[in-house]
Amino acid sequence: MIENILIFETLVQYWHIILLFFTVAILYSSVGFGGGSSYLAILALTGILFTQIRATSLLCNVVVVFGNVLLFHQQKKLNYKKIIPLVFISIPLAYLGGKLKISQNLFFILLGFTLLFAAITMWISKRIISSDEQSSKINTTRNASFGGVIGFISGMVGIGGGIFLAPLLHLTSWDTPKKIAATASFFILVNSIAGLLGQYSNPDFYIDWNLTSILLITVFIGGQIGSRMSNNYFTPIQLKKATAILIALVGIRILIKYFF
Repeated sequence: MIENILIFETLVQYWHIILLFFTVAILYSSVGFGGGSSYLAILALTGILFTQIRATSLLCNVVVVFGNVLLFHQQKKLNYKKIIPLVFISIPLAYLGGKLKISQNLFFILLGFTLLFAAITMWISKRIISSDEQSSKINTTRNASFGGVIGFISGMVGIGGGIFLAPLLHLTSWDTPKKIAATASFFILVNSIAGLLGQYSNPDFYIDWNLTSILLITVFIGGQIGSRMSNNYFTPIQLKKATAILIALVGIRILIKYFF
C-alpha cells in the first residue's frame, strides 16, 4: 500500500519528465536512434541529485540499446575482431570513471562540455556519415586508445559513449555506416553496464528506484512503439539537428550556472 502511494506521488511530481522521456523514446526509436543525450539533458534540468542523473541515464542506455545489440548480432553486423580492442580498455576505465568520486560542480561542468561536444558532432554528422569508405586494417592501439578515453569519460558523466565514438569511427573510415552503428550500440551497452557497476561500488551511490523504474518502463514502451512505426514527420537528420540545438542550449546553461 505504501509503495503504491509512493509510486503515485512520483508520477504526480515527475509527470512532465516521464512524458518527455516517453516522447523522446518514440521519436528517436522511430528513426533508429537511442536518444541518450536527450535523456541526460532532460535530467540535468530537473534538479534531482547528480548521482541519480548518472545512474538513471546509464540504465536507460542499457534498456534502449540491448535490443539493438541483439538485432545487430543476428544480422552479423558486429565485427568482434575490431570491437574487442575498443572495449577491452574501455570497460575497466568506464568502471573506474563510474567509481570515481567527483563533486557536483565538476560533474555538471563535465556534463556541460559533453553536451556541447555532442551537439557539434550531431550537427555535422550528415557530412560524416555520408562516406562508405572503410578501412580493412585493424589498428589495435588506436582502437584501444579511443575506447579507453571515451570509456572513462562515459563512466564519470553517465553516458554510453556512442555519441563520441561514432563520429571518430566515421572520420577514420573505420567500417561501413551500418557496422559503425552496430559497434556504437555494443560499446554503449558494455560501458553503461561497467559505469553502473562502478557507481554502485561507490559509497555515495544513490538512486530513487520509484522514479527510475517508471522512467525505464516508459523508455522501453516508447521505444517499442517507435520502432514499430514509421516517422513521416521528421527525417533522421532533422531530428539530429533539433537535438543538437536542444542539448547545446542545455550545455551552455549548465556551464554558465557553474562557471559564473
